[in-house]
Amino acid sequence: MTLTKNGLVKRISKETGLTLAQTFELLQKTLNYITESLARGDKVELRNFGVFEVKTSKAKIGRNPNKPETDVPIPARARVKFKAGKEMRAEVLKLTPKLKKKAP
Repeated sequence: MTLTKNGLVKRISKETGLTLAQTFELLQKTLNYITESLARGDKVELRNFGVFEVKTSKAKIGRNPNKPETDVPIPARARVKFKAGKEMRAEVLKLTPKLKKKAP
């Protein structure tokens, strides 16, 4: 199952008593502020949730699988990295299937 922005708005609205429009505006402003901070190169740290930060990959040379003799330059670029917080990691780890012990 996928949680969408619309689904999130509905759940928050139901729990807080805010209208859907108020909840959507609040959520959208939050996402906009996170995006603006990352676009400035700032780190965004949300305690117990995780950390977003911008990392820059190095320029490198790739290969075209259809023409392996041809080098393809891949430019350096910025990307967003997310590191889950301690509480989120603990909750997600609960999904790990139990390993069966083998008989000796």
